[in-house]
Amino acid sequence: MAKDLTASSHDRQNILNNRYALQQAEQHLGLGGVIFEGETVFTKAQVVALYDVTDRTIERYLSSHADELKSNGYQVLKGKKLKEFKTILSGTDINDGTKTTALGLFSFRAVLNLGMLLTESEPARLLRSRLLDIVLDVMAERAGGHTKFINQRDENYLVSALQEENYRQQFTDALNKYVEVNKWTYARFTNLIYQSIFHENAAEYKKVLNLAAKTNIRETLYSEVLNLIASYESGIAHELEQASNKLGRKLSQKEAESLFASFESHPLFKPLILDARTKMASRDLCFRDALHEKLEAYIQSVPEADFDRFLGEKSRSLEEQLSDPETLAVLKRLKDR
Repeated sequence: MAKDLTASSHDRQNILNNRYALQQAEQHLGLGGVIFEGETVFTKAQVVALYDVTDRTIERYLSSHADELKSNGYQVLKGKKLKEFKTILSGTDINDGTKTTALGLFSFRAVLNLGMLLTESEPARLLRSRLLDIVLDVMAERAGGHTKFINQRDENYLVSALQEENYRQQFTDALNKYVEVNKWTYARFTNLIYQSIFHENAAEYKKVLNLAAKTNIRETLYSEVLNLIASYESGIAHELEQASNKLGRKLSQKEAESLFASFESHPLFKPLILDARTKMASRDLCFRDALHEKLEAYIQSVPEADFDRFLGEKSRSLEEQLSDPETLAVLKRLKDR
């Protein structure tokens, strides 16, 4: 879907939190700047020239988006730091701030941040377009071109998937043993779990992610969501057993659904559900360009740690993980429990 960086703080921050995209951007955009304390920085005069806007325009954005720009590296130099910076500026063509007692300085991140905000600058518009292309290229390269299964690059995915499979077996065994089932029972209860956690049934979820009809949904879920599903399955299996034994008979499907409604309202699950919804909605929009409309209120910017988790050096394709003897040993221990 088309992204309007000038309007979405989440989309802006998702780029700025992606250090792999920033590395490529700094290498290929050639914005200039000065090296200060080991990083590329820009004076306001340089930013004015870069984006072909007035000093007053820059000041307006510094006022209207102060917190965002400061969090991404904008700072005001004073005292000793300012003196050190003036020393670096001497001998260059830049004379901004040489007689002042305070000087605003933009980090590379802050310069990109400002470029994603400026609506009255043609250079900023071109930069936004190039940035989006860089992000797509980096994502495709580091994820191996398979963002639909980017969840599987998380080193926790395999363990979570295997544990969930074990709990699912307990869940289906409990349905068989303690509920009057029909051919729709398993799908019905599975959808109840999905709807409870992320407000979508299986068909709706597949549509959002544009998955093939035969795709196993759980192969696309993040480890935290799989863990929560496993908790549901284990807990519901226990509740079904307790209720059936108390009555001395199998539960009707209506009774089982009533039990489920009571189970999902337990306060224990509230923070876990909030976390799962936030991670699913935010990560899918960022990594998969997939919007869960029913979870739109939970969308946040993806933290820097998640980019390392799914795109970084520790992230590996499922095939690579399955070829690792240490990973296989862990999976075998889990399987043998």
